[in-house]
Amino acid sequence: MLRLHCPHCQALRDEEEFSYAGEAYIPRPARPDEIDDATWGNYLFMRRNTKGWFWEQWQHTAGCRKVFAVRRHTATYEISGSWTLAEGKPLFEAEMKAQGETA
Repeated sequence: MLRLHCPHCQALRDEEEFSYAGEAYIPRPARPDEIDDATWGNYLFMRRNTKGWFWEQWQHTAGCRKVFAVRRHTATYEISGSWTLAEGKPLFEAEMKAQGETA
């Protein structure tokens, strides 16, 4: 069982109190009314199936009911942290290397 930390109410609870809300940080098309159906369909339905570190959204349904982001390893279930969506996506060293940035 996962133990998730809600960054809104500072609660560390069992996953039973939370609902999975899908992949986090999916960029919305800038002009959705101008894109074709295939591009809109990809935005709505196509998700990554990553083995490794993955950004997820969770909602604290039995608590404050707010949605937040979690960085979780899909093979080991290790959680490296949780953040409010307003805080934005923090970059980790491996992600910076993949993007060609330095720490």
